[in-house]
Amino acid sequence: MTTISQNNKRIAKNTIMLYIRMLLIMIITLYTSRIVLQVLGVTDFGIYNVVGGVVAMFSVLSGSLSAAISRFITFELGKGDKEKLKKVFSTAVNIQLGLSIVIFILAEIGGVWFLKEKMNIPQDRMMAAHCVLQFSIFTFMINLISVPYYAAIIAHERMTAFAYISIIEVTIKLGVVYLLVYSVFDKLMSYAVLLFITALIVRFVYGLYCKRHFEECTYHFVMDRPLVKEMTGFAGWNFIGVSSSVLRDQGVNIVINLFCGPVVNSARGIAFQINSAICSFIYNFTTAINPQITKSYATGNYKYMMSLVQQGSRFSFYLLLLLSLPVLFETKIILSLWLNIVPEYTVAFTRLVLVFALIESFSATLITAMLATGNIKNYQLLVGGIQLLNLPLSYLVLKLGFAPQSTLIIAIGLSLCCLSSRLYMLHGMIKLSVKKYMKIVLLNAFIVSLLSCFFPMIIYVRFEESLSRFFLLTFMCLCNTLLVEYFVGCTSSERAMIGNKLSQLKSKLTK
Repeated sequence: MTTISQNNKRIAKNTIMLYIRMLLIMIITLYTSRIVLQVLGVTDFGIYNVVGGVVAMFSVLSGSLSAAISRFITFELGKGDKEKLKKVFSTAVNIQLGLSIVIFILAEIGGVWFLKEKMNIPQDRMMAAHCVLQFSIFTFMINLISVPYYAAIIAHERMTAFAYISIIEVTIKLGVVYLLVYSVFDKLMSYAVLLFITALIVRFVYGLYCKRHFEECTYHFVMDRPLVKEMTGFAGWNFIGVSSSVLRDQGVNIVINLFCGPVVNSARGIAFQINSAICSFIYNFTTAINPQITKSYATGNYKYMMSLVQQGSRFSFYLLLLLSLPVLFETKIILSLWLNIVPEYTVAFTRLVLVFALIESFSATLITAMLATGNIKNYQLLVGGIQLLNLPLSYLVLKLGFAPQSTLIIAIGLSLCCLSSRLYMLHGMIKLSVKKYMKIVLLNAFIVSLLSCFFPMIIYVRFEESLSRFFLLTFMCLCNTLLVEYFVGCTSSERAMIGNKLSQLKSKLTK
């Protein structure tokens, strides 16, 4: 019981640190996005998003291995096998180095051909687009090599260090924006080069911290063939899930470019930046809780793991609902206040991507539990297979002449199918009670959502669009949602824990 209490305290402490990190990052990111859009213009901003998306497509190869590395490092740390942990880390670095070379060759051949022959880019911006492609490839490679170091920090639950490094990164990116404003060179090319330099600096900081604090992070050349086979085998099946996610996001973005052009890519890019900023709240929470789920499975503490999975799903949804509800109601005025230029379709894209994110928020801890088992073949075949339908169905609806936002409606429908499939598969994998999950998590979330929308909807209907309605509705959304989540969404023990934490915070502030 003491260990569980200590783990819960560690999760709470790490979550607080990650939220401090997130608030700073969100403020800077939203500000820099606005300036970048103004400096680059709608067309160049769209070009950067879609060309960068071509390179991001190669994360179908890297993402599956990255997930394997994170899982194996966390799993071995939970078991306490230091020698195996050293082998896992060094093997992970070897794999990422080899993979970065493979991706470089594939991106240079396939990416350049696709850019020249297939993409909808204005001819006078083709040289700049090529520059973006090259430096996006280099940036991608640097980030790929950083994965084992990043995974080590998360596995050791050193969230303070992770927060500081992330703040350093976003501060450098703020400096990049100011340099971009005064750059006498091509703005789009300059942006790509400066982001590559940022990735180099961050990679150096990650490596320096890990070498000083974690003994397993001193690289030695290791060729443990059984371990390589185990990790790549895990990554091979995880490839299906990762590729389906990448094709859903970046693949559909490219399809939209083929049918609609870079201006619509710009609208979609803005919507996804808003979604990324808001979803960082969930990411911070699940980043703090995920290592404990994997370690609990490694040590055989399945009851604690199950409680973390269910609690993580609920609180992920609550956090996202709290922040997304005002944006869902007042999307138009928020975009107008934030941006001087609001591309067509941005409002529709933003609302739909937030609905999609709310559904996906249930799955973060479910996916972690699935990866912890290491037995992912059947899961990925079913869930990954459903997600893969996003690309062909999106291509079909755009070919038939439907509006660009129809691609996100498809994503929402398939996300619901994936959630149902995850519950079905995890029932067999970890004995997850689907009935209990639906009652404790899904039914609870549905009731909380209805009650949270009640008073804000009255204000939205009765008042005309204005700044005063925006402030009133935002205040009502935040207050009403917090109260509903506290009194309806939380259990009595959770309310007691929250009350205790608030009392401790109050006593510290009044000293």
